[in-house]
Amino acid sequence: MTTLAKARAPALRSLLRHREASVLIMLLAIAAFLAFSNEYFLSSRNLLNVGRQASVVAIVALGQALVIIARGIDLSVGSVIGVSAVVAAVVLEGTGIQPLGIAVGLLTGLACGLANGIMVTRLRINPFIATLGMLSVARGIALLVTGGIPVMFTGWAEFLGAGRIFQIPVSFILMLILALAIHILATRHRLGREIYAIGDNPKAARLAGIDLKKTRLFVFGFCGCLAGLGGVILAGNLASADPNLGMGYELDVIAAVILGGTALNGGRGSIIGVVIGAMLMALLNNAFVLLGISAYWQVVTKGLVIIIAVGIDGLQRREDDE
Repeated sequence: MTTLAKARAPALRSLLRHREASVLIMLLAIAAFLAFSNEYFLSSRNLLNVGRQASVVAIVALGQALVIIARGIDLSVGSVIGVSAVVAAVVLEGTGIQPLGIAVGLLTGLACGLANGIMVTRLRINPFIATLGMLSVARGIALLVTGGIPVMFTGWAEFLGAGRIFQIPVSFILMLILALAIHILATRHRLGREIYAIGDNPKAARLAGIDLKKTRLFVFGFCGCLAGLGGVILAGNLASADPNLGMGYELDVIAAVILGGTALNGGRGSIIGVVIGAMLMALLNNAFVLLGISAYWQVVTKGLVIIIAVGIDGLQRREDDE
């Protein structure tokens, strides 16, 4: 038994070096604790609610992961969620055409993402500064369009946000489909390999013939489009598009990406890990509600989670270098 244990020890250490495995263990540990500490945690209603909460964060985080892997960052996703939802709701209210309203919402997110990409690739503005500016611009546009008053948003958006198929939230199903598609893109498609190559070594990627500007423009645009989709889903769940919708979501999204094993300096990341990270963030929020802990501690916890995750990543990279 001792020999067997010694043989398994390196394999266990190797497994735990993968951020997805460590985050999954953390997720299961918190779930086990909540199952024993609160009788409502394992109810189907609560579990489905956790899945619904995780879906919007995960969908937006999938786009954010590609941006960070390519050595960028998008701080504007929370505001893009809000402006996309508001524009979609206003168009739907004015035309009554459901597909048009949702399409315009997605296009609004895409336009914000492309604007970020153009500022980064063409104007050579640092991604942090460019997207920080877009965070303010997008939120301001949402307030100007609505005058600060929420707009009713029902129909197809309500189905995406609050609908169910076989009792499973539509948003959760959509999240799984997108995660699978983006995982295949990142691991099997040439574009995915180019994104990783740019993040790992931009100069080598350029010499290899990869168009850095075009690829980075794609990831920023794609991230914005997914933020637009997240805005439609979130507003549909509430049946109302508030100009302040999505405020603070950039923190949850970035936390989910980092927890999932994506390196802030680019070149490394896992789509599956991003989904697990989003589930962990949703589970933490659910734990605070079930345990009756003040909502103010949620903000503190999210910040600590990001700091710890980045610290662990730095220690692992230092070990790899050594």
